[in-house]
Amino acid sequence: MEPKTVLFAVTDHVATITLNRPEAMNSFTQAMLDDFAHIWRRVKDDDDIRVVVLRAAGDRAFSTGMDVKEGIDRRSNVWSRTDPGEQLSPKTNQVWKPLVCAVHGMAAGGAFYWLNEADIIICSEGATFFDPHVSYGLTAALEPIGLARRIPLGETLRIALLGLDERLSAERALQIGLVSEVLPRDELWNRADELARIIAAKPPAAIQGTVRAVWESLDATRTQALRTGLSYTQLGNPIGKAEVDRAEVPRRKWTLR
Repeated sequence: MEPKTVLFAVTDHVATITLNRPEAMNSFTQAMLDDFAHIWRRVKDDDDIRVVVLRAAGDRAFSTGMDVKEGIDRRSNVWSRTDPGEQLSPKTNQVWKPLVCAVHGMAAGGAFYWLNEADIIICSEGATFFDPHVSYGLTAALEPIGLARRIPLGETLRIALLGLDERLSAERALQIGLVSEVLPRDELWNRADELARIIAAKPPAAIQGTVRAVWESLDATRTQALRTGLSYTQLGNPIGKAEVDRAEVPRRKWTLR
């Protein structure tokens, strides 16, 4: 099935997803939810895919969350309704292949469904991050709950409570650890692709085991996480030695910008 709202391509073990609704600032609709449900199944099941890059078309926004004009399908029974993140979010869909997000322009509201579960986030110099829910009289819950697991609680609450009255700059996002690099806009996509290919060149079982161990540790106590982590090292490396002889691997030299 060809996606309707995104561009999807796989080259050299890297799947590149480009949000492709620039006329609506890449806001998500029911069609996009359906596209991502299919995409995450494909990524999970296709062993040729080792890393995913998520980026967005257009100049104004990475994504501004849900399309409030078109909306998404809602069940009439409130107890049967589901969170859109169940279709948009990779870890919720048991995808343990690393996700690299390349953010430019505005990243707002529901965009955090992707950012909260990304493994690496980089952004352009003009990127801004905010959550408008409370400004419209809506409770901000799902997005900040996920965000509080990757940045300090005070920063999460500041974003959630100030709504449209303050936007987190790229520089501040770097300071609080939301992103790991800030680059000129014209270098952003190439850098995301470069990071993805560095990761994709490594043994995939080791990479996916590492991602799963770290993320699942967030739901456990320290002792439980360490015990589970030990079992993952045994499952991911059953022969008891490294899979790669580093002396035979060409060395990459790069520094954090």
